[in-house]
Amino acid sequence: MSDLSNPAPTDLRPVGTKKIVVIGGGFAGVNFAQNVAKNKNYQVTLVDKNNYNYFPPLLYQVSTSFLEPSSISYPFRKLFRKDNIRFRMGEPVKVDPGTQTVYLKDGELNYDYLVFASGAKTNFFGNKNIEQNAIPMKTIDDGLRMRNAMLQTLERATITKDPAERKKLLTIVVAGGGPTGVEVSGMLAEMKNYIFKKDYPELAKQPGAIYIIDGSPNLLGAMSEKTHKEAYKVLTKLGVKIKLNLHVNDFADGRVTLSNDEVIEAGTLIWAAGITANTFEGIPVTSLGVGRRMITDGHNKVQGMDNIYAIGDASIQTTDEAYPKGHPQIAQVAIQQGRTLASNFIAMAKGEPLKAFKYFDKGDMAIIGRNSAVVDLFKHKVHFGGIIALFMWLFIHLISLVNYRNKLRTLYNWAVAYLSRDQSFRMIFKSGE
Repeated sequence: MSDLSNPAPTDLRPVGTKKIVVIGGGFAGVNFAQNVAKNKNYQVTLVDKNNYNYFPPLLYQVSTSFLEPSSISYPFRKLFRKDNIRFRMGEPVKVDPGTQTVYLKDGELNYDYLVFASGAKTNFFGNKNIEQNAIPMKTIDDGLRMRNAMLQTLERATITKDPAERKKLLTIVVAGGGPTGVEVSGMLAEMKNYIFKKDYPELAKQPGAIYIIDGSPNLLGAMSEKTHKEAYKVLTKLGVKIKLNLHVNDFADGRVTLSNDEVIEAGTLIWAAGITANTFEGIPVTSLGVGRRMITDGHNKVQGMDNIYAIGDASIQTTDEAYPKGHPQIAQVAIQQGRTLASNFIAMAKGEPLKAFKYFDKGDMAIIGRNSAVVDLFKHKVHFGGIIALFMWLFIHLISLVNYRNKLRTLYNWAVAYLSRDQSFRMIFKSGE
C-alpha cells in the first residue's frame, strides 16, 4: 500500500535521500524528527496512532478537570508544517528487517532507517481484575476516562441512600507513589477540600478518603530524602492517607485488596504503578531487556538489528557509565536521546564520527498541592520546596509545551484555578464508542 502521508511542504529531497521512519510522536520521536529533518540527506516520516502530540506530565490535570485536553496537545500536521516531516497516522504491528518494511494496521512503509520512539504502556503486572477495573494514567483517552468516571461516581454518590455505598463511592485509591501518583493525589485532595462542598453540597462532611499506596518505603522514591519527607508531610496535611511498603494485589466489586490482606472499600482505583515498553513482531526477544525495552548500544542502535534504533522509553542502554542498569524512563532522557541520535544521523551523512549518548541529569520535580512542589537539582544536592519550587515547576512545564497557544491557554487556566481554587471543565462528555 502506498504512503498516504502528506508530502514535505517546502522542498523536494533529491533522489537518493535516505528514508527514516520514526515510530512514535512523544518527546523522543518529535525531538529526533525535528532535528534530523534539517539535514537534506534524509526524508522523515513520523508514525503515531494519534493525530496529535501531547504533554504527559500535565495529563493528571486533564484527568482532574483543571485543564482541557487541547491545552496539552497539538496536531502533528500543524506542528510539522515547516519542518519537512511527513506524518502518517497509523498503528505499527510488525517489522520485517529483511525487506526493511514496517507494517501498520492499515498499510506499510519502507525505510532505510527505522527509529522506535514508541514509548511505553501501563503495566498491570498480569492482574486482569486491575486491568479491567482500574483507571490508568498514560494517555489522553485515559485522562478523559478518569474525568468522566470520577464525575459520574460523584453524581451517583449524591443520590444513593446507603451511607456505606456513599462512603465507598467517595473513596479513591491511587496505586503508585511516583510523580504521577503524588500529583494526582494532591490534586484530588484539593478538590475534596475546596470544590466538592461548592459543587456537591449533598456531599459536604460526608465520609470518604483518598489513599496513596506504594511498595517502597518513601513517596517519590527516586528523589532526595528531603523530598520524601516534604511529600509525606504535605499530602498528610491535605488529608491523603499514605500506605507505604504495600502493593495493590486486586480490585474487584469495589474492594481494593492490599498485599497485607487489608481491604479498602473504594469506588475508584487509579493505577499509576508501572509501565512496560511497547513491543512489535519482528523484533526478536533476544533484543529485549528489562521492561521489554529494546537493548541498544551507545548510539541507540538496537542489539542484533541493522538500521534499527530505539530511543526514550523504548530503549534500555547500559553503556552510560553513570547508569549501568539503564536510564530512568522520564521526559529528559527521551528528549536528550532524540536530539543526540539526530546529531549522529547528521554526522553519518557527513562521514563524521558518532557521539555516544550520556545523560545529563537536570533534576527532578513534582507538584504536591496548590502551594507546594519539590525540586531536586544537581543529582539531589540542591533541594527546593514550597512556593519557590511551585513556581519553578510551573515555569519548566509551561515552557515545555509545544507552542505559544498551548502556553498561553495553560497559563490562563492555571491563574484562574489558583486564584479561585476552581475550574469550569467538570463536564461529562459521552462518546458513542
